[in-house]
Amino acid sequence: MDEDAKLVTLKDTVANPAPLGLMAFGVTTVLLNVHNAGFFAMNTMILAMAVFYGGVAQVIASLQEYKKNNTFGATAFGSFGLFWLSFVAMIVFPKWTGVPGPSETAVGWYLLAWGVFTGLMFIATLRINRSLQTVFFSLTVLFVLLAIQKWTLNTTLEKVAGWEGIFVGLSAMYGSIAQILNEVYGRVVLPIGPAK
Repeated sequence: MDEDAKLVTLKDTVANPAPLGLMAFGVTTVLLNVHNAGFFAMNTMILAMAVFYGGVAQVIASLQEYKKNNTFGATAFGSFGLFWLSFVAMIVFPKWTGVPGPSETAVGWYLLAWGVFTGLMFIATLRINRSLQTVFFSLTVLFVLLAIQKWTLNTTLEKVAGWEGIFVGLSAMYGSIAQILNEVYGRVVLPIGPAK
């Protein structure tokens, strides 16, 4: 190697996008599941949050995870960001296009497909940390509960799923704020737990 050649080290200047993605997912999930638990009807507040915070913010976080070479984060945030956008589309497209919306049975299969995806991603969290394990395991359970609810139309199960979904959202919000506080304070303020 030529002695005059200099090695250049590039510094990663991209902030950690995971807190944004987790908070966007968490807050939107809490709001939707407060509805599922029976506190208020579906409304544009939920749909707007699903498009802009749950959807767009997570897609942005996904693109930043690609820059950080984090395949798990990019796939998770990209997928769930687009989940929220597809969720809203299922509700509003029939009104805009006149094309019939999906049946309850079809929505159950949609939710189960997301449950399978989430369960597979849960396996990857076993190598990451306890906080993400909690989010992905409880989210897998939520998708399965919601799928069964759509197939059975059981209103009690919808409320149970709503409360479980509130837990999912709060666990994601915890993971987000823990990463923020731990970084800002330079020490463990809120633990996220090792993988093992």
